[in-house]
Amino acid sequence: MKPLPLAAALFGAVLGLAAVTGCSATTEHTEPSGATPYPAGQATDPAAGKTADATPGGCPTAVSLPLPHDFPANLPVPDGAVVTSVEHRTHHRLVVDTVVRDGFDSALAFLQEQLPKAGYALKEGEVEEDDAESNFSSATVSGRWALRKMPDCERGVYLTYLTSPAS
Repeated sequence: MKPLPLAAALFGAVLGLAAVTGCSATTEHTEPSGATPYPAGQATDPAAGKTADATPGGCPTAVSLPLPHDFPANLPVPDGAVVTSVEHRTHHRLVVDTVVRDGFDSALAFLQEQLPKAGYALKEGEVEEDDAESNFSSATVSGRWALRKMPDCERGVYLTYLTSPAS
């Protein structure tokens, strides 16, 4: 058997690498939580064809993306929250990014009061000047929420939920 010329072997390796890196998992968005998964000024759910537009200052102004069907039905979300992205991760983990326009203190109070009323225990949380986070759990759901003030949106707060089935 004749050895393959170096160019042919190199071409095959590059072609194979391109095929593998072109594949992706089941996530719709690959950016880490807190990153802007779409061009500035717009968040899009390609599957639903809906967008959450933003003003030049960064505040969402248009229709929220829908909460996904696997978002826990009894997990409280503040009224008026605009869903800006949804990401399905491995092991049935779900990340939902929202923007709330009631201010940091109001959003924090909502989470600290409404989650326990809905049957979620809060634990391992911390609050700082511009952000807060806490783990939460119920009989069926484990998760974490995170709040972060938005620098370009008056009274705007990023609120991210990470949920998964309880183990």
